[in-house]
Amino acid sequence: MATKSGERKQQILEVLAKMLESPKHEKITTAALAARLGVSEAALYRHFAGKAQMFEGLIEFIEQSLFGLINKIIGEEQDGQRQVRRILTVMLLFAEKNPGMTRVLIGDVLVNEDERLQARINQLHDRIESTLKQSLRIAATQRPQKLDPQSQANLLMSFVTGRWHQFAKSGFKRKPTEYLQQQLALLDGLEPDFSTM
Repeated sequence: MATKSGERKQQILEVLAKMLESPKHEKITTAALAARLGVSEAALYRHFAGKAQMFEGLIEFIEQSLFGLINKIIGEEQDGQRQVRRILTVMLLFAEKNPGMTRVLIGDVLVNEDERLQARINQLHDRIESTLKQSLRIAATQRPQKLDPQSQANLLMSFVTGRWHQFAKSGFKRKPTEYLQQQLALLDGLEPDFSTM
């Protein structure tokens, strides 16, 4: 029985993501991807115009996953500081569970690809930082904050991207959530809150 087009596209993206989990960080080629799938390169091009379109598919998955979770947190949680803690935790857990996607999030697999892919990842980072800033504004109305929401959101986003980089550069050995509650307490001046894990 032939695989439906949507299922084949999903399978291609899943195999690409799995290949990105290699700690050796070898360049991903369409030839290697086709070989891993047991199909010809031409078969890949029936589903995607090129490798850039495959990476766009992964970025779409990341956007939908992260913002689906973030929007759920914002809808459930009224306390701004807890929103922030939960959003940071979700972003780090997402990377931990999806190592290949972490390499997309930090842009290292996009270096020699179409510039618009890196621009899209940068836009994703900006959207997350903006969301953090909104939660921090809520938090500022609920209790005094040490930093203004904009600078604190930037600090927290830098923290997350740093943890993503460390995870990828360690060959996925250093977990992004390692020491998370202690570090969050340091970042926001509150006692560690393990209920957000």
